[in-house]
Amino acid sequence: MHRFLRHPVRLVPFGFLAAILLGTGALMLPAATNAHRFTPFSTAFFTATSAVSVTGLSVVDTPTYWNGFGLVMITVLTQVGGFGILSGATLVVLVVARQLGLRNRLLVQAETAEFGIGDVRGLLLRIAGTMAACELVMTAVLAGRFWLGYDYPPGRALWYGFFHAVQGFNNGGFALFSDSLVGFARDPWICLPIAFGTIVGGLGFPALFEASREWRTPGRWAIATKLTVWGSAVLLVVGFVGLLAAEWPDPRTIGGYDVAGKVLATFTQSAVIRTGGFAILDTAGLDEESVPLLVALMFIGGGSASTAGGIKVATFFLLGFAIWAELRGEPDVIVGRRRVSSASLRQALTVALLSVALVVGGTVLMLLLTEGMAYHRALFEVTSAFSTTGLSSGVASTVAEPGQIVLTVLMYVGRVGPLTLGSAIALNTRRRLYRYPEEQPIVG
Repeated sequence: MHRFLRHPVRLVPFGFLAAILLGTGALMLPAATNAHRFTPFSTAFFTATSAVSVTGLSVVDTPTYWNGFGLVMITVLTQVGGFGILSGATLVVLVVARQLGLRNRLLVQAETAEFGIGDVRGLLLRIAGTMAACELVMTAVLAGRFWLGYDYPPGRALWYGFFHAVQGFNNGGFALFSDSLVGFARDPWICLPIAFGTIVGGLGFPALFEASREWRTPGRWAIATKLTVWGSAVLLVVGFVGLLAAEWPDPRTIGGYDVAGKVLATFTQSAVIRTGGFAILDTAGLDEESVPLLVALMFIGGGSASTAGGIKVATFFLLGFAIWAELRGEPDVIVGRRRVSSASLRQALTVALLSVALVVGGTVLMLLLTEGMAYHRALFEVTSAFSTTGLSSGVASTVAEPGQIVLTVLMYVGRVGPLTLGSAIALNTRRRLYRYPEEQPIVG
């Protein structure tokens, strides 16, 4: 067992599990609820998993069930999940001991998907600095709006601003309003900071750092950065146009808004749908035409080594380039005048197929365990849980305990990552001293 846990990648799932269990214990305490009663283990475990996995799904009404202590715990768990339990532990070591051993550097490398070992120290500081700066800016704007625009007392405005800033940047999705942020759908001072934080947090630190450093020469970006940045922009536009077209006349969502309100609401929902989990539109009232689009966007998710979930933008577009190359009869997959390695393509295909299998299996289980649930509702909830998006179609709080267990497992696996979880179990790469004869089976 000791040898099994020695490898950094294998420690990633156990690190998040430890944070979830600690959070569960804290949320079970009577001091965490408004009713001052013990919270059932299933509810506390679901909430802690949702917070650490930065999902945002909840089986209780967050603002009325949890008191100040409970909400602070959710905020802390979300921050820990967003930063990465292993990255946070190593940063503490850096601050206290001013020394980083090779093992600790490898731990952070495993969590953040950063390939360089020597620059992990600087990476940690840049991650912490970027998160702090973005969250402070978001807190200032949101708190100012709650204070000046909605007459909240200064202390309450600051708390509401900070809570939603942490949730927004870390793609958490918990809100201090029972309808999430639907009541602020036409307020740019609320929507735009949330959209900004969600987009930045969902890009991923490697892509964000390289894009900010080489913003004048995007042609020199690494393939992963190009796929993530440009792919995210494409998905943002596709989601915005698709939602705007589908929901334009619907009085249950944006039908009663003016043009500016419709544009703002659908843009913000498109920005947060892949990763953030905030409801800007009333998801229970969405047209059926919008559901497949939202499910697809949630499944794709955000950038690698980010606070987002899903199969990741780079993975999706990498497979798209592979399909395009095959249709054209190209011997190699080329992205931006760079040839993609076969190992990267196998990894992308593995992540995508494992994710499809998990979503399909989870949907079947939800239908079997939850009586009367519609297929599209089950698919929506399962995809939201696996992609750690946290957007609910309104049925998460009504799911029975067996269904909650399914969603909890999906949130955990979605945060850890299918490939990381598989690597934690069977990590060692096998090397053969021989190769079998090649054969080309008939495909299709």
